[in-house]
Amino acid sequence: MFEFNLNKHVYNYIHFIGIGGISMSGLAQLLITKGYKVSGSDREDSDIINHLRNLGVEIYIGQRKENIKNPDLVIYTDAIPSDNEELIAAKSLGVPVVSRGVFLGALMKNYSTSIAISGSHGKSTATSMISKIFLNSNKDATILLGGELKELDGNVKVGSEDYLVTEACEYKGNIRYYYPQTVIILNIDEDHLDYYKDLNDIIDTFKEYLSNQDENSITITNLNEENNKLILDSVKGRLITYGQENVEADYNAVNIEFDQLGRPSFDLIFRDGSSHHFDLGVIGRYNINNAMAAIVATYENGVDVETIRENLKTYTGLDRRMQVLGNVDGATIMTDYGHHPSEIKVTLDALKEHTKEKLICVWQPHTFSRTKLLFDDFLNCFDSADEVIITDIYPAREKFDPSIHSKDVVDALVKKGINAKYIGEFEDAKEYIYKIIQKDDLVITTGCGNPDKLAHMIVDDQEER
Repeated sequence: MFEFNLNKHVYNYIHFIGIGGISMSGLAQLLITKGYKVSGSDREDSDIINHLRNLGVEIYIGQRKENIKNPDLVIYTDAIPSDNEELIAAKSLGVPVVSRGVFLGALMKNYSTSIAISGSHGKSTATSMISKIFLNSNKDATILLGGELKELDGNVKVGSEDYLVTEACEYKGNIRYYYPQTVIILNIDEDHLDYYKDLNDIIDTFKEYLSNQDENSITITNLNEENNKLILDSVKGRLITYGQENVEADYNAVNIEFDQLGRPSFDLIFRDGSSHHFDLGVIGRYNINNAMAAIVATYENGVDVETIRENLKTYTGLDRRMQVLGNVDGATIMTDYGHHPSEIKVTLDALKEHTKEKLICVWQPHTFSRTKLLFDDFLNCFDSADEVIITDIYPAREKFDPSIHSKDVVDALVKKGINAKYIGEFEDAKEYIYKIIQKDDLVITTGCGNPDKLAHMIVDDQEER
């Protein structure tokens, strides 16, 4: 088993293959702060890459064997294929070469209390809520986020080794390598089916994850999620549940209301029977679940209720999570990271309730495999939109697959009665949106590729019209 002691510097020079990802860059920043020499490669430049350069990281654009210059340890992202020449060269050196997941699991053991947030949806939001609460408490936590939080001016904070707050993504079974003291499982859904065989395979992986924990650990989960109930018999240590209007849950949200913008308020009955009122600064019923996970995790780790309450009220979200970028002709332009059918549906449902005129969704499908495997589910997530525009598929780590195209989704949606159209390129989508938007419309771009780029184009280029 790979071990990593943050303070002993057994590995002084660490190289990252795929350093530009949000999680990889966060690990790199942590190591730089701790005095390690760091280098890394990625396919292209980005704001994250430039930030790492400014921190003193030696960056290589393009992944080539020449980039490997006698490091003591190599960490690679799961997006790197096994035939990558830089990865092959690293393995030929005889030094440890580990995936990001394996490294993060080893890193967790350096902290007295590690809090890991997993689940198919909501990880980044719940993690950032927890992070904001810790930032304004007397707990000096180390934080690794999967998105940028304005209070951090980024996605990383290097604090003490008392607390580590991090996302725990299940992609490629990475959670099997994690050993947190506080486990949070938000939900379990069919996703990453390019790796998992089916939902049962995903559930088995979560069970294996829970079996790693010891009797002193805490597992926190949503009792309203049916798939979560299937893993409860694998919990070690203490199980704490939460739910909406669920008397069987240890923490139960009742008296749920929404203001005119769709921001929820609720009373949370704690497991000791006390009741506490909370107001959220973000919209949507699903954010009540994220907030409950944050409340339980921080309260059970010693943060007082008033600190939790005030920080949830002033929490306005992560970058690219229902983020308002500006206005064009009186229409609001937003962007979101949602890329799974369930995520897209709850976001559009929440927005539709409070949109005065048309709700226009621009969706960039992410990966050929996800688009194909969840095809039928995608047909059922756009009902709340008045118009759906679908751009070309963002391939990410995958090679071109001619058996699936955005036009296939559009054709199926049109047959279902959805007002959908295919516009492959961002520039063309921008010009079309300029033609159709009116006052009080809401335009949201969604996907985990780069649809935020289109949203910025719509706002930034309006003066050129």
